[in-house]
Amino acid sequence: MAEERIPAAPGSPPSGDTPGFRPNPRERASRPMSGPPVIPPYPSRVDLHAHSRRSDGVMEPSALVDAAAVVGVRVLALSDHDTLAGVRELSAPGALELPLELVPAVEINSIATGIDGLWEGELHILGLGVDPSDEAFEDALTRQRRLRAERFSMILARLRDLEMPVDEGAAALPSEPGSSLGRPQIARLLVAAGHAPSVDAAMQALLARGKPAYVPRQGLGPNEAIAAVRAAGGLPVLAHFADAPRRRDLIRALMAAGLGGLEVHYRHFDAQAVTEMAALAQELRLVPTGGSDYHGDGETYAQAHATLFVPGEDAAALFSALGWAGEMPAPSAES
Repeated sequence: MAEERIPAAPGSPPSGDTPGFRPNPRERASRPMSGPPVIPPYPSRVDLHAHSRRSDGVMEPSALVDAAAVVGVRVLALSDHDTLAGVRELSAPGALELPLELVPAVEINSIATGIDGLWEGELHILGLGVDPSDEAFEDALTRQRRLRAERFSMILARLRDLEMPVDEGAAALPSEPGSSLGRPQIARLLVAAGHAPSVDAAMQALLARGKPAYVPRQGLGPNEAIAAVRAAGGLPVLAHFADAPRRRDLIRALMAAGLGGLEVHYRHFDAQAVTEMAALAQELRLVPTGGSDYHGDGETYAQAHATLFVPGEDAAALFSALGWAGEMPAPSAES
């Protein structure tokens, strides 16, 4: 498998009246999600994929944790893009005791040069259970964030050329140490400036691959991302890739590089996709995980959670793979 050749709104989610950007499963995985949805048999107590304002989410890390705990989540992976800043805030000395178990995590949009048929030429690698104190891993994430910032600036320049400037809004974005920039922030600025009717429209018409303001990503390739997560003590998981059952050779190549898990119970998968992904994870002995991929545009966490089902067994399998103590007990009849 080829590796990469390295060459507005604050705080609250916007109103549901304005459609927000949600990952389109068809674009993410080259497979339409048109079958029956997953009906949660009980409220999910696990979410192993969620984003805060330290990357491209809209909620502060503490607010996201509180919102998850209120609806019954007991294990939450804060998996911001290329940053552990939110995790460090929540676990810093003197921080308030958390109402749930926090799994330190990141999502790395790896550049899959030479692999055909991928959404935007990327494979997304979740690093679950990474060590926030690992200096080499933080060095790798720092470089990822620098490349993100450079791309962000190039997109702003493209938008100026298109007479859709959002520089003033960009200058006012939060700049907490370790924060990671991404296109959803620009999409929100485009909406705030009146250049797009919704975040989704801004992404699809201007910022997506092949559109006028698109700039290719640079950074780690999939093998590099997997190796970095492993070296930091985490479990590398392939995120929201519904084509996995039809691309076993690719999955096995990633496993040879150290891939250890597969996101099976992804909120945007239909029931058939979940069944297929679960069978593949079992066949290849990959740890099944799942999550909301919550960002916050156009919906509250409670609304996202209502359609989420990640069985407690996923958390137990993750803990076992990481060598962590503890397990998820069976749900009660009241769950």
